[in-house]
Amino acid sequence: MKTLFLRTLLLALLLAGCNRVGHVGEAPDFTNPGLGDEHKAMVYSMVGEPLPGTGRPDVASLWDSGRHSLLGDRRAGAKGDIMTVVIEIDEKAEISNSTNRSRSGSESLGIPQLFGVPQIISEDLPLGATIDPAISIDSNSASGGQGSVRRNEKLTLRVAATVLQVLPNGILQISGSQEVRVNFEIRELLVTGYVRPADITRQNEITYDKIASARISYGGRGQISDMQQPRYGQQVLDIITPF
Repeated sequence: MKTLFLRTLLLALLLAGCNRVGHVGEAPDFTNPGLGDEHKAMVYSMVGEPLPGTGRPDVASLWDSGRHSLLGDRRAGAKGDIMTVVIEIDEKAEISNSTNRSRSGSESLGIPQLFGVPQIISEDLPLGATIDPAISIDSNSASGGQGSVRRNEKLTLRVAATVLQVLPNGILQISGSQEVRVNFEIRELLVTGYVRPADITRQNEITYDKIASARISYGGRGQISDMQQPRYGQQVLDIITPF
């Protein structure tokens, strides 16, 4: 049983490291863009249809109200369209809390006159001893706490996002991804959410604060990211170790 457990543990460790072993001495691979939802939205959309009025001399007429005219509205609004998401996060939060509480109490009970009983008892006590006061209770308690949170985030990015679908109420579901590889490290940027067509500017851009249910991920993968992560065994021990 012990040998079987050791073999199973060794096999699990080998499988966990296979993903890294396959990239020894090589840069991490890019994600295949043809397998994402953005590619599907572009393929199964109206993108690629011939321009309306092709062959007519007035295709670029100023009076043409189509989106392909000179002054037409080229903002994203249909499945497969592309828009630019502007991410400019410059936030700072600082919270400080302090509490202090104290309490003191004192109780005293004496029985100097109780049918002469205290005097009778005091005669049998050592010299200078007395039962007055008979009961005395003192108590003190104090508690204090202090905590602070300080956070400063700054991020400036731009990424192209694709309209995945148009909801029945006209809201656009968008998704965008971007990967940049420098040497042996890939920087990844992902953004998803829902936008209103009215919030898209004439430059076909939208800021991140106008995206509902926004999910923005900025990170990387590669040799440097691997070195910054604890080993699998250490992560497991951090979970199961109670102290």
